[in-house]
Amino acid sequence: MLAGIIAERQTAPAAPEKITLKKLVSEYLAYKKRTVKLSTYRRDFYQCQAFLEILGEDTLVNNLTASYIKNRFIASGEDNSRLNERRVRLMTLLNWGFENDYIKDVNFLRKLKPFPDDPHKVKIQDKYMEDYELEAVLKTMDHERWKLFTEFLVLSGLRIGEAVSLDRKDVDFENQCIHVTKTFDGNNKIITTPKSFCSIRDVYMQPELFQLCRKINIFIRKESIWLGYRSNLFFCNDKGICINYATYNKYLKKVTLEVLGRKLTAHSLRHTHASLLLASGVTIDAISRRLGHENSRVTRRIYLHITQKLKERDNDQIRDLKII
Repeated sequence: MLAGIIAERQTAPAAPEKITLKKLVSEYLAYKKRTVKLSTYRRDFYQCQAFLEILGEDTLVNNLTASYIKNRFIASGEDNSRLNERRVRLMTLLNWGFENDYIKDVNFLRKLKPFPDDPHKVKIQDKYMEDYELEAVLKTMDHERWKLFTEFLVLSGLRIGEAVSLDRKDVDFENQCIHVTKTFDGNNKIITTPKSFCSIRDVYMQPELFQLCRKINIFIRKESIWLGYRSNLFFCNDKGICINYATYNKYLKKVTLEVLGRKLTAHSLRHTHASLLLASGVTIDAISRRLGHENSRVTRRIYLHITQKLKERDNDQIRDLKII
């Protein structure tokens, strides 16, 4: 009898036959809520809501097939780029279900191939500005705060959340560097830890950025005296608190659409920063460290494209080269 009890305890429970996608999602989100940052949880929450709508909340997860998922994804009408993102998130969810004994088998996921999509280097070319485009956009900007903020993002390469969360002490004029140690979560309106360990870094203030930071410092101090607010933030809104992502992006999209015929966001300014550094001959490794990427391979993958200025420079070098 004792041996029977021991054998029973050593036998893993079978995956439930009739667990629905809704139930799996509920268990998964409960786990994520306990183990990840709130911003990550929110991202996973909205992805899971999309899965419930696309695949059906009453769908039995042990009956899922690659063909069913593919057909339902296509029927959603979303573009292939979005579907590929959903594919990766869904695979994460289903693999978690398998690891936690909710799903019997996930081998079918091997047959769920990515949807045909434009290579990243093609898509990203509309997401940054050449130097002449940047000059035209800045000249058109009639909002001093947003113009200063745009210049800061382009010259520093910081993510918008990193820039928004900076304290005055983080901008170290004595040592000519910006200490990046945190980020602002725009969805939950909190300052939190940065995207990754590699995001914690010191960004050198080249003379152009150094002078801009002094200009921003004077602008904020004068405004705080005039409007009567107190703030420890390096760059804040006219109430002394963190600026609103949506408000700035709305303005930037409006101006870039007017000037360039396409809408750009704050993250496009980070792409612009890297592209202009590449065009000036700065190495991939140096750009990678400045941007806070995990390694230079990440930078190479993102910035596989090349700016027009760099193309022209390469062509000039080849044109003047006598081989034979």
